[in-house]
Amino acid sequence: MNINRFLFIILLLSTSILGGCLSTARVSQDNICTIFEKKPKWYRSSVKAADRWNSNVAVPMAIMAQESSFKARAKPPMRFFLGVIPYGRASNAYGYPQALDSTWASYKREAGSILSRRDFFSDAIDFIQWYMHNSTQRNKVTKTDAYAQYLNYHEGQGGYARGTYKNKAWLVNTARRVEKRAQKYAQQYQSCAAQLRRDNRWKLF
Repeated sequence: MNINRFLFIILLLSTSILGGCLSTARVSQDNICTIFEKKPKWYRSSVKAADRWNSNVAVPMAIMAQESSFKARAKPPMRFFLGVIPYGRASNAYGYPQALDSTWASYKREAGSILSRRDFFSDAIDFIQWYMHNSTQRNKVTKTDAYAQYLNYHEGQGGYARGTYKNKAWLVNTARRVEKRAQKYAQQYQSCAAQLRRDNRWKLF
């Protein structure tokens, strides 16, 4: 093969891969209708998970937006000693749901499968719904209460029950932001749900 043609193919493939990564990174967090229009598989996965756990699509999407900004391989920021020397991350949280290794392992045993992955959207959104379901079961918070659900998600159901969030003003403020986003998502989704169902009617089952 001509070397110039070979280099051209490599460049083309690299550009395509980079373009795919950038398009994922550019997913807007502001409008759930736009998200689902651009990512129909995300819509179908969200509906499937909501149906499985008798829940809604707005709250888990708001939680995911807060936790990872919809980035598949998100990790907590690196910590630096004296602002220069890296010494690890705050936790082993990973992926769309920023789930810890131990919590993800529990999900795989109880509700997922051995193949479930935190960087797969379908698994991640089902994980958040599973966690919300457990929070409802244990702490009696409704699945539409984004504020309480996020506090459970962040602190753990035991921490929420003990009120560990009460002295964390920054966390309470974050939970209020999640609540506000969930309310916005719910209103937006109400306006586009019928059209999304029509657009995906042959692929929901």
